Amino acid sequence: MSDDNPDNPIEKMRKHFEEMMRDGKIHPAMNFPPGGQVQEAGNDEKGENAEKIKLIREFKLKPREIRDFLDRFVIKQQEAKKVLAVAICDHYNHARQCIETPSLQEREYSKQNVMLLGPTGVGKTYLVRCIARLIGVPFVKSDATKFSETGYVGHDVEDLVRDLVRIANGDINLAQYGIIYIDEIDKIASASNLSGRDVSGRGVQVNLLKLMEETEVNIQSQTDLLGQMEAIMQFQKTGKSPQRTINTRHILFIVSGAFEAIAERVRQRISTSAIGFTGGETKEQQSGEYLKQAQTRDFIAGGFEPEFIGRLPVRVVCEHLIAEDLRQIMVSSEDSILTQYKRDFSGYGIDFSVTSEAIAEIARRAMEEQTGARGLMTVMEKVFRNYKFQLPSTAIKSFEATRETILAPETALKELVHANRDSERILLREEISAFTKRFKNMHALELVFSDEAIDLLVEMSVTQDKSIRALCDTKFKDFQHGLKIIANNIGQTSFEITPKIVENPDEELSKLIVESFQKSGAADKKEQN
Repeated sequence: MSDDNPDNPIEKMRKHFEEMMRDGKIHPAMNFPPGGQVQEAGNDEKGENAEKIKLIREFKLKPREIRDFLDRFVIKQQEAKKVLAVAICDHYNHARQCIETPSLQEREYSKQNVMLLGPTGVGKTYLVRCIARLIGVPFVKSDATKFSETGYVGHDVEDLVRDLVRIANGDINLAQYGIIYIDEIDKIASASNLSGRDVSGRGVQVNLLKLMEETEVNIQSQTDLLGQMEAIMQFQKTGKSPQRTINTRHILFIVSGAFEAIAERVRQRISTSAIGFTGGETKEQQSGEYLKQAQTRDFIAGGFEPEFIGRLPVRVVCEHLIAEDLRQIMVSSEDSILTQYKRDFSGYGIDFSVTSEAIAEIARRAMEEQTGARGLMTVMEKVFRNYKFQLPSTAIKSFEATRETILAPETALKELVHANRDSERILLREEISAFTKRFKNMHALELVFSDEAIDLLVEMSVTQDKSIRALCDTKFKDFQHGLKIIANNIGQTSFEITPKIVENPDEELSKLIVESFQKSGAADKKEQN
């Protein structure tokens, strides 16, 4: 069928998109500029991608260098850092050698895809994210639970590879060296007692198996009409078909999960005495010890395909975090939650610090959350949520959180505000002055607050827990209309605000307006006489 045939579905789609672009219905953000020509990547993006590819071609990092870099951000997990560092170096050294000597690509190579085992919040995702940042390759993170076997409800696993291309700004040459990280991989273990087809288990494993080994993936899915139209229009412009596939040969896959069911299987298989448990070990620590003893047969018995597990030869167990580890995360890790909170408060001009005793108490409470490092955020949000809400509107410019602050945050906040009440009142007075300036600039009318009126507004702000701006905007919302009437009647443009006006603004404004009409009428009679 000819491309010029009006019944050709591709021709119909092309004309449809041209009409949409002509009518302005397709936004430029979709990379469809007027005229139907595909936008080229900007020079900045091209230069950035070229620099990243250069890093891969000249990859010279050593395992200890990667481990030392990870130490800056992730506390503990020394074995995981070591295993990941070696796997990363082996993988990207091989990629570099294949670039230097293309014939090496034809040789058999067992990719060192990695499986991280361990509870939530111990740094599994952060480890992989930091490695990708160090190397400069595209990084995609996803949960295994959102995928289903092709043809059923859910995402296609090949979308992970397409996401790499998207993150690489469409540069397939860069995307083919990316890292794909899949969390909660233990959730796709196929159940042996299912009646019917297991669309979220075995089927997903089989599809992931193809990606982890080596396959060609279309960079546009069958439902991506915009992507297909973009390819057609690029062909019209250049006369060349764009590269439509990406090879997964050099994409490194890292998966992770808690694998609690596997730990239980190992426990049933071996005796506790065989691995030397002591009475003082927690349930989480025991689970980690069992996972260290896990063998391929345990994963197969737990619902994983032998071929799938075989493509994940590098396995390492991440350790459970105790209170001391969480404390170390707060004080030693770069970009820790404590550093984030300091930045948050500094955005309001507030210097925030925490005593060592307070840090220890936060760590102890976070451990009770049983969510690893994520528990730190949970605890700090509960403690400091009202501090973030109230302090930016006060005159307080610094405060130190103590252990007492963590134990009784609301009481400590009230004491902090009370101790700074004098400076707080000064700030509130300054806000009244700022309101009068805004009012004069907007309406060419001057408000002069008496000292008594200022004191009353300050007291209202404190007792009603409202900002001065909100109080003034509410009380004097119609004053410009009434005062302009007065100005027209008697020429007055400056008005004293008394405590009576603050207490009953509408009533007092009405009186002032009536008085202005009376004065205006009296002046008119005087002129007539």
